Amino acid sequence: MVSRTLGLTIDNLLSVDMVLADGSFVTASAEDHADLFWAVRGGGGNFGVVTSFLFQLHPISTVYGGPMLWPLEQAADVMKFWRDFILNAPEEINGWFGFVTVPPAPPFPEQFHLQKMCVIVWCYSGALDKADELFKPIRAFRAPAMDIAGPIPWPALQSLFDALYPKGLQWYWKADFFKDLSEKAIDLHLKYSAQLPTMHSTMHLYPINGAVHRASTSDTAFSFRDANFAEVIVGVDPDPANNERMIQWARDYWMALHPYSAGGGYINMMMDEGTDNVKAAYRDNYARLAQIKATYDPSNLFHVNQNIKPTR
Repeated sequence: MVSRTLGLTIDNLLSVDMVLADGSFVTASAEDHADLFWAVRGGGGNFGVVTSFLFQLHPISTVYGGPMLWPLEQAADVMKFWRDFILNAPEEINGWFGFVTVPPAPPFPEQFHLQKMCVIVWCYSGALDKADELFKPIRAFRAPAMDIAGPIPWPALQSLFDALYPKGLQWYWKADFFKDLSEKAIDLHLKYSAQLPTMHSTMHLYPINGAVHRASTSDTAFSFRDANFAEVIVGVDPDPANNERMIQWARDYWMALHPYSAGGGYINMMMDEGTDNVKAAYRDNYARLAQIKATYDPSNLFHVNQNIKPTR
């Protein structure tokens, strides 16, 4: 929610304490085990068990944020507005776009319960006395059917939807990065959003421009610094009987949009999809990661993940 402002979480990581495959203990940072520190910033759990993180912190307490929702028939215009707005907005303004089925619970008004709608969930971390003015063009573009954005404690915004997704649900994920959102891509989003297969199933587009772009594609293992959007398509439901239907929807949705993508997805939002998709996620960084894997985990002990195989 603050990536445009402060970069990715890995961009604010200063060091990690790790247990390696041979049982030894190291601290990795820019000064010590720099190759390992480079790899763990995006390389997942391939290199060891991280037992503690040291982060650069930032003073954020109350922000201006929350969801605005529009009817699905307005989604094309809202999506185009959001695309153009978020690529040029001040970096203190963050907001992800999604398709949702409105839960039958507060704070959503009863007349919208179980309707398919589009949503933008905002987070502005600048001066609160400037928020209303900055959000005027957003509200002026098209009045939301539901507007729940306002001052909110940062932890409350971060946990706003936790109750909707309790433990034990069935999940199926697909992911891609995009440099832009073409008219054809938007048309396909509209087609598949109208088919959301269960109440919990959703699609989110996260902006990853702004501060994220200030690092190069090779500064960390995370390589998609040239993308503007991270897409995740998620089939979710409590009943395993619905798995086949929601998995097929997620796969069809992803297959339709993938030709318009940047060619790889965010590794934390992917299922076990094989070596080719792992390589696509890391692009030119994969070979370096495989070499570092061979140094720190030559037997591939840490393989229950989006696996980077050690160079033999």
